[in-house]
Amino acid sequence: MHLPYYALIMAGGSGSRLWPLSRQDSPKQVLKLLGERTMFQLAVDRLLPIFAPERIITVTTVDLADELAAQAPMLPRGNFLVEPQGRGTAPVIGLGALFARHLAGGEAVVACLTADHYIKDAQKFQQVLCAAGEAAERGHIVTLGIRPSFASTGFGYLQQGESLPAADGFALYRMIAFKEKPDEETAAEFFADGLHSWNSGMFVWMTGRVADEFARQLPDTAAKLNEVARTFQSAPGRHASQSLPHQYLETIGRIWPTVEKQTIDYGIMEGAKDVAVIPVDIGWSDVGSWASLLDILEPDEQGNVVIGGQHLSVDTTGTLISSNRLVATIGLTDLIIVDTDDALLVCPRDRSQEVKQIVERLQQQKEYKYL
Repeated sequence: MHLPYYALIMAGGSGSRLWPLSRQDSPKQVLKLLGERTMFQLAVDRLLPIFAPERIITVTTVDLADELAAQAPMLPRGNFLVEPQGRGTAPVIGLGALFARHLAGGEAVVACLTADHYIKDAQKFQQVLCAAGEAAERGHIVTLGIRPSFASTGFGYLQQGESLPAADGFALYRMIAFKEKPDEETAAEFFADGLHSWNSGMFVWMTGRVADEFARQLPDTAAKLNEVARTFQSAPGRHASQSLPHQYLETIGRIWPTVEKQTIDYGIMEGAKDVAVIPVDIGWSDVGSWASLLDILEPDEQGNVVIGGQHLSVDTTGTLISSNRLVATIGLTDLIIVDTDDALLVCPRDRSQEVKQIVERLQQQKEYKYL
């Protein structure tokens, strides 16, 4: 690497499919779902071996910034950018790239990552990030593809084309297209042909490429982000402990609500030039549902996973129980049971993706105390 290399952690979002434990004021990235460290802390832990703390940037909501900063005190407080409201991943990544360029004092490489993924093989993940950074310096927009372990209909797919020169020993391919979440027949075809990877939502590119693509594809968003970025000139230094200045907070508070709500996939990546994919097997999961935790966490001898409390089982298998108290079950198979102080969720394991519908119903009924 010749250019300075930064990591951008996207740490907004509500994790609605992990309701009722994940709420607006305590979304999944601040929860200890996988052990004694929160999802955000695990994300930072994976990066510290290859990124100095001052080169790790976090974008999150106003409400979560202080909590996340307290969870990772080694990170400069001034590297926590806040968004007043959710506008999608595209403006978050655009803003973060501009901040990385500010910190670097010029061109830099930025890895755009998330705070709520599980990655089993952290060492290989670090190796592939370094390889992707090298490929990004060649001018590619690099996306990390996950080698499919089954024919999933729950993920988008990346279609790879011709082989490109390898990056630090990792195979690199020209990416032909982003594919929507497929039906079962199409997913089986994608899994069998060996030319498709799951879309991890992780990208590595030079800040200049980010700026060029935003200017070409989302010019109105680019102009507004540049206006916010002008306030970075008064921001604290990279080793500062202070929060971002009032000028930034005032400007983004005024501009952010007018920014087009857009994802990076639809807004930028589908129309981007010179996109390359590195397919990898790193034990990745987006922790997108309660069922995904059954696949990640170590089950007991009956195949059950218990989070938090105590489980007394009689003839119960393949079930996840999350509670702070004793839960006794008899004769259950493949269920999700999540017990909190004010809400209880019970659903079949194979319908855990539909938990989002419960959240939507609560929003429609204005039951905000449960959100």
